[in-house]
Amino acid sequence: MSEKKKQSVQGEESPIRLLLTDDETAYLNVLSNRLTRRGFYVAKARSGTEAIQILRKQDFDVAVLDLKMEDMDGIEVLKIFKKMDPDLMVIMLTGHGSEKAAKEGMEFGAFDYLSKPCDINDLAAKVRKAFKKKQDLNNNK
Repeated sequence: MSEKKKQSVQGEESPIRLLLTDDETAYLNVLSNRLTRRGFYVAKARSGTEAIQILRKQDFDVAVLDLKMEDMDGIEVLKIFKKMDPDLMVIMLTGHGSEKAAKEGMEFGAFDYLSKPCDINDLAAKVRKAFKKKQDLNNNK
């Protein structure tokens, strides 16, 4: 059993716990607001370092991770996430022209990737699909 602090969420059914990481603050806030309105519990990180610190304190179902950030490369953050929580589903978010790097992320365990700017409905659908895969994996253990 994990010794991490568990964050409880009020409500009849717990929402999907999502960690959003992007160093573009305005973009991060827009995504967070839109996903929160769709019923997700969203924590925001403005850097790879901040995301790692948040993941040390809380459990998440899915992480959406920007590929290119100022402090750390998204692939490096992905590798650390997978060491910390191998069951965490990670969706890479890439800028235009970096799909090759996003595909590299899939080799290191990312669930999927999307190009920026992405349609919020596509992102929400991928998050739900990633959560479903995590549930299926946990049910088969």
